[in-house]
Amino acid sequence: MPALLLAVLAGLCWGVGELFTKSVLHTHQVGPFTAIAVRSTVALPMIWLAWLASDRGLFGLKPEPSIFAAEKATVLKLTLGSGLIAGAVAMICFYAALSLGEISRVKPIAFALAPATAVLLAWLLLGEELSLRKGLAVAMILGGVVLLTGK
Repeated sequence: MPALLLAVLAGLCWGVGELFTKSVLHTHQVGPFTAIAVRSTVALPMIWLAWLASDRGLFGLKPEPSIFAAEKATVLKLTLGSGLIAGAVAMICFYAALSLGEISRVKPIAFALAPATAVLLAWLLLGEELSLRKGLAVAMILGGVVLLTGK
């Protein structure tokens, strides 16, 4: 249950946050790359504080293993996949899209393709089960996005 609650909170925070982002970009007083720079600059200290709290066992959090003990392949996947692809390239594309398009179209497309891609890649590369139910759910999500964003 905690994982689902945290996922719901993340989705709500992203929904509210991107609404603010789109309203700021709509003023044309700042551009998408300024918005990303501000977001990252503000987020980074909070992320480091969360890591520090976890590392010290505060709030009942379990200390994380040291990245220095991780295998090179793990660090490479984290750096390239999470840092470069998801952290930088995806945010640059998303913020640029927000500056050019409607949030009611951009957000659903980006945030529906993310889980659909994750489900399919998890099945293909990680050996996770792709049941008929999951496959139908992905198809329904993508179909819903087409209905929501199509003209």
